[in-house]
Amino acid sequence: MGDERRGIPTRAPAINPDSEPFWAATADGRLTLQRCAACGAVVWWPKAICPACQSFDLAWFDATGRGTVYSYTVVHRAPGSWGRAAPYVLAYVELEEGPRLMTNIVDSDPDAVTIDAPVRVVWHDTGEGNALPRFTLAD
Repeated sequence: MGDERRGIPTRAPAINPDSEPFWAATADGRLTLQRCAACGAVVWWPKAICPACQSFDLAWFDATGRGTVYSYTVVHRAPGSWGRAAPYVLAYVELEEGPRLMTNIVDSDPDAVTIDAPVRVVWHDTGEGNALPRFTLAD
């Protein structure tokens, strides 16, 4: 079931061959993304083929782990273990490298979260040899 010390459920992800390098890097506290050598697009969610130009020439690189809140909502009611974590913030974070990923804003007052707020990655251990990237408001 994972590490729920911060209140938000932290379950191990389903891993496939395309996403395995990403999840392996999380064990080292690294946020990795793919970049297409053919067109330069930065890709999120891990894929075998560039969604911009259909090239197979994707390479992994370490991201900065910094970004801004693109959109968010504060969840006050949810079923099961998520309900016990409420209120919590579900957000899209736009990374400095460009892609947006859906995540949670943690270790921050939900009322302090705003659009364009700077954030940095933090890691929630799943207990399965990898970690979930979540974000906290940057100082």
